[in-house]
Parts: sequence; structure tokens; C-alpha cells
Amino acid sequence: MPESWSRREFLRSAAGGMAASAALGIPHPMRPPRPLPPESRWAAKPVAIASANGLRAVQKAFDMLMQGADTLDSVVEGVKIQELDPNDDSVGYGGLPNAEGVVQLDASCMHGPTKRAGAVGALENIKTPSEVAKLILKYTTHIFLVGEGAKRFALSFGFKEEDLLTEHSREAWLRWRANLSPTDNYLDVPDSDHLVVTKTGTINCDAVTPQGDLSSVTTTSGLSWKIPGRVGDSPIIGAGQYCDNDVGAAGSTGLGEANIKVCGGFLTVEHMRRGMKPTDACLETLKRVVAETEARLLDPQGKPKFDLVFYALTKRGEFGAASLYPNRFAAHDGTEAKIRDTAYLFTRA
Repeated sequence: MPESWSRREFLRSAAGGMAASAALGIPHPMRPPRPLPPESRWAAKPVAIASANGLRAVQKAFDMLMQGADTLDSVVEGVKIQELDPNDDSVGYGGLPNAEGVVQLDASCMHGPTKRAGAVGALENIKTPSEVAKLILKYTTHIFLVGEGAKRFALSFGFKEEDLLTEHSREAWLRWRANLSPTDNYLDVPDSDHLVVTKTGTINCDAVTPQGDLSSVTTTSGLSWKIPGRVGDSPIIGAGQYCDNDVGAAGSTGLGEANIKVCGGFLTVEHMRRGMKPTDACLETLKRVVAETEARLLDPQGKPKFDLVFYALTKRGEFGAASLYPNRFAAHDGTEAKIRDTAYLFTRA
């Protein structure tokens, strides 16, 4: 701030920044939007990358980056589209519940410029856990809040407690429970469009600004029908996502237990630190996953019975993704937001 500024001028400037943040629809912004430098002075190619269900997320994040929004504000506002979408049963509102029919949500985020992180686990009755994770990052000295304490924290910031089950997710759970065991007291229910087998589902989103600042976020409703209290990789810093503002960012979707054991987000960024391209870094991390997978999760050919996808982005704006089996991801490379194919290790029989 120039020394010649008066207190009144400073407050007027701050108010203008708050108004700009409000105009972009950013609650609790990391900082007010700021003008972009001339393109000739950009430190990075601005990019937003996400899992395949994040096409709208990368469009939203990129648009916000180009309006001068903070990198973390951009990715969080992007993934909130899916968290609030009742038709996406893998995250947020309408997410598939645990074995007791309760939706428990996990999320984490990292802000490259400030080297800060925030996370929530087993959060109930709050639609947007990514936003709660950002508030933990911004306003507390902690990183990870879970369960009832995480919900009370969210409520203290004005979040509303809401039922996260939709008609579809409730019916899917009831049918799963009815078909759980042939010896229980429930009648088997015929297959239908609503019968959902155990599934994973998540959204990860990472972005870099023209100034070269990075952030990452991952949010999920976790493994469907999980044991209550189960937490996957999504809210674990270094597993579900990781960001180093000097190098890059990476995140994942898929079977969280397989990722936790290799700290996949962190490991992928470390591969890029050593000079690997994003796609190669993701593939190298997947090889480590396979090496660390226990026998019961491998088929007779030694291939995993699950899938896992990593997404990676460098400080310069290079990006890529890789999976165990053919998969897809979303990215906005400055030209358009579109779905792309991942690199992969194995083909399915």
C-alpha cells in the first residue's frame, strides 16, 4: 500500500475489492480479484484441470482466473457446482450414503501462495465440504476437522444443516440394503436403474493463474455403503490432493485406500519436481500403487480390480492425467474446456 494513502482511501479500496469478490459470487474470498498482468508478462499459461465429472468446474475455474480471482477461490467455486448438483451421486448433495443411510462427505484443499491447507472428514448435513475446508485453511491454525466438530464449525459460519439424501440416493441405498444378504429379513429387490453397486466417486480440480499461483481441491461423498466413519484419500493432504507453488499440483479419484498407501498426490508432485512431465508423473505414481496393492485386490494377471486416476498440473501450465484403465478427464487449456482421454497402464479384458 502506498504510504501516501489515507485510512479513508484504504477502506474505500478494500470495500471495492469486497464488492468485486461479491460480484464473482465468492463467499469468504482468499483475496479480492486483481487485474491480470499484460499477457507478455504472464508467468504461466492459465489452466484448470479436473476429473471427468468436472467439465463445468474447469470452465467456472478458468473464467474466474481470467477475472483475476484467487486460484483457490476459483477451484472451490468450480467443484461446488458438482457438490450442489443432486444428479451427481458421488459428491455433496445427493451423494450415495454409508451403510446406515447417512451421507458423510470429505474434502481437502491447498493454497499454493500461502502454503496453507484445510480439510474435513465425515462431515454430515452440509452440502459443500470444499468450502468448509477452505474456511479451515483461511481462518484457523488447524488443518483437519472431522465429524460433529466439523459440522459445528461450518454452522458457526452460517452454513445450513440440510438432509443430503435425494430420492435417487435414498432408493439406491434401500435397494442395496435389501439385496445385501440372502439370509437376512429383507426381500431381494429386482434389478433396476436405481440399483447401484458399490462405487467410488469424487471430483478433483487444480488450477494455475497467469501469475503462476497454484491451488488444488478434492471433494467426495466417498465409497458408497461404507462403514460409518470411513475416510478415504480425498481429505488427506498429500493423498487426495497436493500443491506446491514452486512445482505444481496433483489430485486423484478412485479407490482411496489404494492411494493413501502411496501418498499419491504428494508423490506425483515430487515426480514433477524431479523433471517428469505431468502425464509421466501420474503413470509413475500408478506403478507404485500397483506394487503396493495387496493380492486380494489383484486379478490372476496381476492387474488391480479397481481403478484410480491421477491429475497433474505444473507451475508453467503443463497438464496431464493417467489411470490404471482407460478413463477420461476435463481440462481448460486456455482455448476451451473439453473432455480428454487419460494415459493408462492396463486395458480391460
